[in-house]
Order: sequence, then C-alpha cells, then structure tokens
Amino acid sequence: MTIQQFIDGRLVPSASDDTLAVHNPATETVMDQVPRGAPEDVNRAVTAAHRALASWRALTTVERGRYLLAIADELERRGEEIVRLTSRNNGKPLAEARIDLGDAVATYRYYGEHAEALLDARQNADVAVAMPGYASRLRLEPVGVAALIVPWNFPLVTTAWKLAPALLAGCTAVLKPSEVTPLPEMVMAEVAETVDLPAGVLNIVNGTGEHVGAPLTIHPDVAKVSFTGSNPVGAQVMRAAAADARNISLELGGKSPIVVFEDADPDQAVEWIMAGIFFNAGQICSATSRLLVHESVAEAVLPRLKAAAEALALGDPLDEATEMGPLTTRAQYDKALTYFRQAVSENLVCLTGGTASNRAHGYFVAPTVYTHVPTDSRLWREEIFAPVLCTRTFASEDEAVALANDCAYGLAATVVSADTERAHRVADRLEAGHVWLNGPQVILPETSWGGHKASGIGRELGPWGLHAFLEVKHVSYPR
Repeated sequence: MTIQQFIDGRLVPSASDDTLAVHNPATETVMDQVPRGAPEDVNRAVTAAHRALASWRALTTVERGRYLLAIADELERRGEEIVRLTSRNNGKPLAEARIDLGDAVATYRYYGEHAEALLDARQNADVAVAMPGYASRLRLEPVGVAALIVPWNFPLVTTAWKLAPALLAGCTAVLKPSEVTPLPEMVMAEVAETVDLPAGVLNIVNGTGEHVGAPLTIHPDVAKVSFTGSNPVGAQVMRAAAADARNISLELGGKSPIVVFEDADPDQAVEWIMAGIFFNAGQICSATSRLLVHESVAEAVLPRLKAAAEALALGDPLDEATEMGPLTTRAQYDKALTYFRQAVSENLVCLTGGTASNRAHGYFVAPTVYTHVPTDSRLWREEIFAPVLCTRTFASEDEAVALANDCAYGLAATVVSADTERAHRVADRLEAGHVWLNGPQVILPETSWGGHKASGIGRELGPWGLHAFLEVKHVSYPR
C-alpha cells in the first residue's frame, strides 16, 4: 500500500502516481511505497495551511499549548508501536528509538506547559524609550505558513523541534519528511486527527527534494523555511529562499570534537566517547567524531576504546540486545565504504573496524577507530555520518582548543576532565553551539540547538526555537 499525503486534515492520494520503495535497512526488504510527490501536492498543502492560518493564530497561546500537550499524550500512549516502527524504518536499536520518542514528547510538553511564560508574558510588554513623551510596546506575531523540511536520521524528533514551536507561535505548517523514513512521520497525521487539530494546521507532503522540497521552499505563500539536513542541500535551500528574502533557519552538519584531558578516568571517558560516535550508528550531526586525547592518557584510553568498540553488539534493531544497528540507507553505507577506502589510500592507522560487517543482509558497518590521523586527512575534516572516529593526541590545553576549533563546523563538543574549572574554561573557548561537560549528549528542550560557522543559521529548542517562528513588531505612540 502506498503512503498518502495528509492535506487539510485528511489523507489524500498524491498528485503523482510515481512511487519510491521504503526499505528496512536491517534486512534490505521493502516495507512500503512512498509517493514521489508533485508541486500540485505542495500547492494544495500550502493553500490549506494558508486558509487555516487566521483562525489558528486567533486562538490564545494557552489554547494552542493544550493541543501540544494532547499531541505529547497521544505519542506517549502509542509509544511502543512508534518505537518499533522507528526501529524498522530507520534501523536504530529499540533503546535508541525509545530515547527519540522521549525527546519528541518532552519537546511538545515543554512548549505546551510553558506557553504563557514563553509568549504571553512578553506580549505587549512596555519598551523603555529615551525620547520624552513617547512610549512603545512589543508585539510577537506568527511569521505565517512554515515549511518544515526534516531529515531521516531522527524522525519524529527533528519534526517535534520544528512543529511544536511553530504551532505555539501561531503558525500553520507543511511538513516534508524524508522519503527514506516516512513511516514514523506519518504517525503525526493520525495523532493530529486523534487530538482534533483543526484541518490545515498541519499538512504532511511526502516526496523527494526535487518534487516536493524545492517547490515548497519557493512557494509564494510560505513565509518561513526551517530545514535540517546536509550542507549541500542546505545551500540550495538558502539560494532558493534568497530570491524572495524568505525567513530561513538551517540546521546543518558537524565534525564535533571530544576533548579528553590527562586527569580523566579512562573507563568513564571511553563510555562517553562511545556514546558520542556510535549512537545511531554515527548518523548524528553532533557526533563527536574527532577524539582529542591528552598524550599522557592515550595509552590507557585507546586500548579500552578498541575493546569497547569490538564488543558492541551489532544486529537486528528489534532485538533488545542490539547496541548498534545498520546505517539507514544504501547510499550512506556506500559512502562509509568509500571513506574506508580513502583511509587505506591515506595509510591511516586503523585501531579497529574499517570494514563492512560480515552480516549477510543489511547496511551494517563495523564500529571504526583510526589513530594518529593527520589534520589534513579527509576523514579528519569531512562529515562522514557513520560510526567512524578519528583520533589525535595533544600536549596542552591551548593545543587541544586550537585543534578542536580548526574545523569548518561548530555544532557541538564534549570536554572530559576531573578539573571542573578547566572543563568550563575550555568550553567557553570552543567554537560550538552546545558543549557537554563530563557526560553524554543529553538534549534538554530548555536549551538551544544549533551551531556556529558552517553548522547552520538560527537555533531550535528553548525560547530561541520559538523566536524562529515569530516576527517582532513595535507599536510606538505619544503618551
């Protein structure tokens, strides 16, 4: 059965008869068919969103927040069903899929529970002005119809990060899921119907970037484009939006460092290194794929890291014992193998991995660690989006910071040190949008998500995620 489009509150056939196969990456079997999509689908969805905009923005912030809380409740109610669907379509282990569901639920709850504090408390606030006899007040108003373009590596999560603040702001939305992982995303159509979300407030258009994404970014009734994905596609979105000076947010790539100082506990450091690069099989924009380890502790850390990587349980994502699943797509699998060949051509030292898995089916690759990687290596500088870690040693704090910041990206970083004062000092010097100290990559909905340099434009989550969907207006008048 072919997945349909969700437009104006109901499931409808796509204007295109062409379809693409949706695969289970662990078995390479076809799970379903997704429409290629067409500009006509986009136009119908944007028209519905535009028609629903006036009545949706007329609701109070608290009323819109109640819908978000209802969405959170419904996702939670259907939890295990969604978890298993995510594991089958994306390839991530059940434990990771449960974390994803929890992150999505927490995002809807955050914006729903804090609706008044995030928006109403600032609405019509007086602005202090120096000119005698004048006053001004602040208005925060929805930007309009929002196009939300999300990737395949975190279905439901990146959608929540965009959709929850967009709806709270008073925007209506057209969501374009990845054609690779549409199945978890289409649950949102059923959720919208269950919570009686007004028709047209959320529309979901399935299809390719060419046939859906591109027309969506240039539609004249789309006021805001929020995109998460690769830098090359992000550049295309930015060029398209530039023609009409369209409001845009971009969450792009990363090549994040994890810095381990000499006073770190080697076993604890390895645990955080592993989580930073092998979660979701390395298919995470904030993956700490560059390990900088102090030269005095490297001999203790690296053998432990090798043993831990080789002990990772690869297998069926639906098996509770599985710790790492396959890469999500054939293209990503082929890309990883290309980098393995590049490593051989560069004569890199492979501590472990560097090969495809020996499993008969599925897009599995071995957890991989390279040591003493030169800073001009392609593997050191380019985002691989696979379970591939490159390591180097350093001798001083200044050297570690310089190596960490010598990168085109600036999304995230981790610092591991028993000296908390030093950890905070180093964090303040790192060029990254989010830095974790002595811990895993915990995503807190109250904090921002986004990066410096080539990692994107704008922020998601927290009040900053809400601001991305608001326009600022000041009303000034004589007293």
